Amino acid sequence: MNTDNKTINNAEYFIEKEPYYLPSSNEIEIFNTALAENIPVLLKGPTGCGKTRFMEYMSWYHKRPLITVSCHDDLTTSDLVGRYLIKDSSTVWQDGPLTTAVRNGCICYLDEIVEARKDTTVVIHPLCDDRRILPLEKLGQLLKASPDFCLTMSYNPGYQSAVKDLKPSTRQRFISIDFSYPAEDIESVIVHEESKLDLKQCELLVKLANMTRNLVGNGLEEGASTRLLVHTAKLIYRGFEPNMACKCGIADAITDDDDTKTLLHEMIDTVF
Repeated sequence: MNTDNKTINNAEYFIEKEPYYLPSSNEIEIFNTALAENIPVLLKGPTGCGKTRFMEYMSWYHKRPLITVSCHDDLTTSDLVGRYLIKDSSTVWQDGPLTTAVRNGCICYLDEIVEARKDTTVVIHPLCDDRRILPLEKLGQLLKASPDFCLTMSYNPGYQSAVKDLKPSTRQRFISIDFSYPAEDIESVIVHEESKLDLKQCELLVKLANMTRNLVGNGLEEGASTRLLVHTAKLIYRGFEPNMACKCGIADAITDDDDTKTLLHEMIDTVF
């Protein structure tokens, strides 16, 4: 049985090119302080508002490798920590992404953490206090986190329910940074920079997005995200008529309800 784990080639986890990110508040300063003090960070905000882009930017800014895990219902502790594999007629231990990050001083980003099973997320608790250790029960080891290791998680409060929510014992190990959609002027610049579409048209897209966000709870679970605006802006930039681009890029993307789609199409007609 082989449990020797070589240090990863950190280059594969580095963000080589600066991601475009425009701050909307003091989120960078908060994260920098948390990183310096080894405090885990929880990012809260709606779909497509920039949480993942923020993490990519901070990874690039601090020249720290980033390992991202997209959480889901079937995510097990072994998926995070690691498991034994059969290789060349021998049993070999394979680190999971969390263990890899702990060993090598990476930023580990657990995206949409509430989607993971509650019995899976408990494994992160010893990493989130002064101990900073990861129990590797199958190896009979307590792995001490590298000084550069940082744990971050994200989730969408709009999808909170009794079933999908963070335990208080998990939540209170993190500081929280709230993300929402940026102010109109900032969001317009973001859409413009990401798509190269004329700024005036980007301002109209943001105006439309805010109209859809006002419908949350009245026909929509969520309004148009910044990500959807960028997608739609790219369609327009490539020559699609704005009205058609908004209908397929925004209205038809955020709902399947015919009545709601009709209302959104009417909104689009008033803006473009």
